[in-house]
Amino acid sequence: MTGTVPELRLSDFTEGGPGARAGFQRDLFASLRRWGFVILADHNVPTELLDRAYSLSAALFDLPLEAKLAGAGGLRGYTPFGAEHARDSQAPDLKEFWQIGREPSPQALAVEPLPPNAWPDQPPGFRDTFEALYSGLDLTGRLLLSALAPSLALPEDWFDARIRFGPSILRLLHYPPVPGDAPAGAVRSAAHEDINFLTILVAARGAGLQLLDRDGRWIAVETEPGKLIIDSGDMLARLTNGVIPATTHRVVNPQGPNVSRYSMPFFLHPHSDLSLAALPSCLGARTPDPPITAGDFLAQRLREIGLA
Repeated sequence: MTGTVPELRLSDFTEGGPGARAGFQRDLFASLRRWGFVILADHNVPTELLDRAYSLSAALFDLPLEAKLAGAGGLRGYTPFGAEHARDSQAPDLKEFWQIGREPSPQALAVEPLPPNAWPDQPPGFRDTFEALYSGLDLTGRLLLSALAPSLALPEDWFDARIRFGPSILRLLHYPPVPGDAPAGAVRSAAHEDINFLTILVAARGAGLQLLDRDGRWIAVETEPGKLIIDSGDMLARLTNGVIPATTHRVVNPQGPNVSRYSMPFFLHPHSDLSLAALPSCLGARTPDPPITAGDFLAQRLREIGLA
């Protein structure tokens, strides 16, 4: 069975009446359950901020390599081209990226051991722009989980305390033109599932994102600039015992002009000490996975993809 990933309006949930809110909640659950993906329009992040962020991201990756390496810092700052690979592939992904996390304020550090961010000196306005984008996408994630909770027999605010100071990551991705000497089988991002609760992807500048449908066919996931693409990750799949799946997806090499592609996913994570044991409402879906905390699960996956 194939088709098109549904598009929903977040404003139906945040500004609509009872009927619109209930319809959004129903359709969000149905889309994530069927696809593991949904496209989000009329959301809370201004288009002007998204455009400015993409301009600054491109300027960052245009810097000389030595300038970018000055910001290399593990799970914060710069990760060079070819450092990451998919869990089931040893071929390097053809990408470089810069990661921004939650600022380790005293209030946040009381809950989560957050490392400091690495903020580059160039381009001008980088920190202000990406702190604003981080906050906006973090709010988007909280709104989506609030909308999703009742379909899982949870209060709307159930997720709030469990993600408030979680180690969520905003990743600025640059896929350069594919080099002629790329290793055999290497693609921009090999087939994988995301690790976290939800990924909120600012519509990319450049095609290539595909999801693996239930019938084994790859389907392009594309939308207009200014909209958001949402997908559910492995942590949410474990918490819901597979009721909401983590759908396999990839970014393929360009079929037309061999040009750069830019992308900005926000990986929404719960607190590291949260148990990912299956919710009571989801226990009948399948045999639950062994218990594990979100922090231990993340550490395991980071080792598997070469980032730890």
